[in-house]
Amino acid sequence: LSAGNLSISQSVREILQVEKIDNGDKPPITIWNATSMFDVARVLGRAVRRVYEQDGPSLKAAGIDFNATMILGGQIHGEAMRLFLVYSAGNFIEATRETCYFQIGESKYGKPVLDRMITPATPLDEAAKCALVSMDSTLKSNLSVGLPLDLLVYREGSFSSNEIVCIDDTNPYFR
Repeated sequence: LSAGNLSISQSVREILQVEKIDNGDKPPITIWNATSMFDVARVLGRAVRRVYEQDGPSLKAAGIDFNATMILGGQIHGEAMRLFLVYSAGNFIEATRETCYFQIGESKYGKPVLDRMITPATPLDEAAKCALVSMDSTLKSNLSVGLPLDLLVYREGSFSSNEIVCIDDTNPYFR
């Protein structure tokens, strides 16, 4: 997931296809061969820094902030699910039991909904519903935020998801 400058996010996505981290005597680490989500977060952070090196000075000269925040989540076989928040500087933090979710982009209207309702014990379907209520609160309170919304529900250990939906203004469940 990404928020902020779309051109930065799109550049990062493209760089991720080839970005690698030196791994000593072993093959370089990429998003395709990483053995931990931590390493995937490192590769993503490095891609963000590469875009900053390429585009940062030009953006600054144009008076545009280098602004892109990303949420990376997933699971690699043999490892628990992990969730990371990657900042514009390419550094990142990992979700913990105390901070079991991240929100990026406009958050002042929807985050209070999540803060009051989400705990590590919240069932996944209920958490997805809370996320939609949070987004609805933001949509109704901020004209700069709009549809569509992308929602993916991932169940630990499944290594895939059929619960992917793009929510637009015709979606009956969201309405």
